[in-house]
Amino acid sequence: MPMTNERRISAQAEIRIPFQDADPAGVVWHGNYFRYFETARLALLEEIDYGYRQMADSGYIWPIVDTRVKFVLPVNFDQTIQIEATCVEWEYRLKIAYQVFDENRRCVTKAHTIQVAVDANTGELCIGSPSELLKRIESYLAAG
Repeated sequence: MPMTNERRISAQAEIRIPFQDADPAGVVWHGNYFRYFETARLALLEEIDYGYRQMADSGYIWPIVDTRVKFVLPVNFDQTIQIEATCVEWEYRLKIAYQVFDENRRCVTKAHTIQVAVDANTGELCIGSPSELLKRIESYLAAG
């Protein structure tokens, strides 16, 4: 059962779609969305003070093992989008949900990624999330 809390752990990132992210018709190529999710995910992890440097310093790597994306509406070159990343599970894995909004706050894309903790020294998968992550989340929620 996922750990949840009344208080949401989320962060946002805003991106103006560059020319090189679009196909000849001006529509964003689907593979570029993963970079947008990464930008919002990094903002979320930094919000709880567990960015990639802190992850590495704590002795864990967090590969993405699963993802799902639902494209609702197209996004085009020169459009500004806002990506909201929300941490929805953290006890056994890190599941982050994403919503991408256009300038009119219409949801244009929904997605999630799942990451698991791997001991950086042994390469072994951790059964649950490391205490370092749990402490940072508890601290963030307590500061609320």
